Amino acid sequence: MLSDVVAVLACPHCAGSLTQEDAALRCAAGHSFDIARQGYVSLLSGSGTAASGDTAEMVAARGRFLDAGHFAPLTSAVGAAVARAREGRPGECVLDVGAGTGHYLAAALELCPDAVGLAVDASKAAARRAAHCHTRVGSVLADTWQALPIKDASVSVAMTVFAPRGADELRRVLRSDGTLLVLTPTVRHLQELVAPLELLHVDERKPERLERTMSPAFTRRSQTMLEFVMSLRHSDLDALVGMGPSAWHSSAAVRAERIAAQPEPMSVTGSVLLSEYQPSTPD
Repeated sequence: MLSDVVAVLACPHCAGSLTQEDAALRCAAGHSFDIARQGYVSLLSGSGTAASGDTAEMVAARGRFLDAGHFAPLTSAVGAAVARAREGRPGECVLDVGAGTGHYLAAALELCPDAVGLAVDASKAAARRAAHCHTRVGSVLADTWQALPIKDASVSVAMTVFAPRGADELRRVLRSDGTLLVLTPTVRHLQELVAPLELLHVDERKPERLERTMSPAFTRRSQTMLEFVMSLRHSDLDALVGMGPSAWHSSAAVRAERIAAQPEPMSVTGSVLLSEYQPSTPD
């Protein structure tokens, strides 16, 4: 619930602490943020930014695909990594930036019964869904490319899964002894679908670019390749394409025509890098 994570949140206008009063969060300076009836709160600053992110259709597609268990190896790996990182740190907060439906965060909390989770996303549809992904998750709508509405050094573990990330802001909100987990696709991810479905391809230099963007705020502690094969029906392919960035580049009708031309079921490779970072600069 949102009340579980209010202690780590900060006012997007003045960075002051927030308290929950009835159906709103307020700071000492008088800034107030209504809690939506769906359970999330919008902490957009209003300074020329607006929420964007995934559409409701994309979020629904992601929910269908992830709930079917096709990315189970990734879900298990992320959950286990969060649990390892939190050993000996009872009651602390796990942050998921670009959380989407909250799927990975909820799985991690199942392995961390004493932790609370904070889901942050720029999509209103995602924030609505994440608010109900787990009883110990609080959901916040915020521009993830701007200053995060989170207190300095207030979270012990942060993660981004197939999501954009700002290294400096993640470093600011993470404790000096904290851990950042980053899940990114390799060039082999969904390789069987790239040509026939005209998906966006993964740049082979993506790992190098990741390291450049993470430095000097973070130092990589470890990196693990996760690779598996999925057997997907046409409906699964539709959800998979519909939940990702390629959904912005073709209509549903065009997507359906391309998918209909593929074998059913179809073997598709999942291939990602799970990178673990530690802060490399002091608080």
